[in-house]
Amino acid sequence: MPIILIVEDEAKMRRLLELNLGDDGFATVSAGDAETGLKLLREHPVDLILTDLKLPGMNGLEFLQTVKRQNAILPVVVMTAFGSVETAVEAMKAGASDYVLKPFSLTEMRMVIHKELDVRNLREENRSLREALGKRFSHPNIVARSPKMQEVLATVERVARTNSTVLLGGESGVGKDLIARAIHEKSRRASGPFLKINSTAIPENLLESELFGFEKGAFTGAVASKPGKFELADKGTIFLDEIGDVPPLTQVKLLRVLQEREFERLGGTRTVKVDVRLLAATNKDLRQALEQGTFREDLYYRLNVVPIDIAPLRERKQDIPDLVNLFVSRFTGESGKPVEGITPEAMQILVSYHWPGNVRELQNIVERACALAKGSVLGPSDIHLDVRPAKAVNGSGGFLPDGMTLEQWEDEMVQEALRRANGNKSQAARLLGLSRNALRYRLSKIGITDEADKET
Repeated sequence: MPIILIVEDEAKMRRLLELNLGDDGFATVSAGDAETGLKLLREHPVDLILTDLKLPGMNGLEFLQTVKRQNAILPVVVMTAFGSVETAVEAMKAGASDYVLKPFSLTEMRMVIHKELDVRNLREENRSLREALGKRFSHPNIVARSPKMQEVLATVERVARTNSTVLLGGESGVGKDLIARAIHEKSRRASGPFLKINSTAIPENLLESELFGFEKGAFTGAVASKPGKFELADKGTIFLDEIGDVPPLTQVKLLRVLQEREFERLGGTRTVKVDVRLLAATNKDLRQALEQGTFREDLYYRLNVVPIDIAPLRERKQDIPDLVNLFVSRFTGESGKPVEGITPEAMQILVSYHWPGNVRELQNIVERACALAKGSVLGPSDIHLDVRPAKAVNGSGGFLPDGMTLEQWEDEMVQEALRRANGNKSQAARLLGLSRNALRYRLSKIGITDEADKET
């Protein structure tokens, strides 16, 4: 039975919480001030703390900071008056897990507590994550041979069983939508709808009506009422991609949905209740957006309950061979061309490339190779990489692609010459202005065997 410590100076509110949480299957200990709460905390192992921010003597924020110094992973939910949202945000920065605005419903309070205990259990399980990585995690259409992707799938296995909001981070093209769908399919909501919305694909003035719907006459052209994506996704999951581009007014409505599970349609007055899990994704640094004032702090903390960062492809190259074979099989079936595989030399070119466009770029290049293949096996001449110099970054004078060293760039030039020479190494050496022995050395460095070819 989970034990909850309640710190609340109003006796009636404290007693109401004790009775209600007791009926919900929790054991409670309570205190009227922070000093007594700290004493009880030393005497009783608790699973969660529920505290008011306005307390006599030591205030709730100081109490929170003291608790976190003693036990950084203990979840703390703070209660505060409606007009003190800024204080609640300060509490979140200090380590609070969540906050509830007074006056609140007991249903809302129970929902928050259950969610935080779910997250606590998830974090405790993640302590053994490194050991669990000895076990192979898998999901259809997701290649995860590398340790970094195994770690992602291990987290997916754990978070899917909860109702927690997940914030997926990573560069464009790493596969955030596949991870979001995997979370949905492994969750209790798998039989419900899964709706994906890309914030940048919808004009800013239409995003709110797309998400929350509108009533007839709400604007010119609204000839009939229409439900939004949140209504259509009831009992299911919404995946909101590019969350960092959501405009400020829509951010306010999103915050309300996350806090209270309700909203009004555009132009409407009827409150709509929904049961939807939100998965969000971004390829931006939301913390930088917070500093710039373009993203709400309180919404960020609501979204960032369980963050999952997906590494770029260049940091998990063990996945490339399996991804290539998956795409070859897929595109061969779709196009009907008899491509049976790929040579080791062509595979090494793909493995050595730095992949600024990640898995999406790899998929496009393999599709192009399959469509234009000269034979039944993809060779170096079938691989067409984008090897144009990158633009200068942040006004600097650099011209190497992002994330590449000079040595990596030279290796790619060798591979490009080999492709243009249709695999003939003597001709590739002439294109590069190298001797045959110099080319042989460079090929050995990048793992391409130097078999005899026809001198031209």
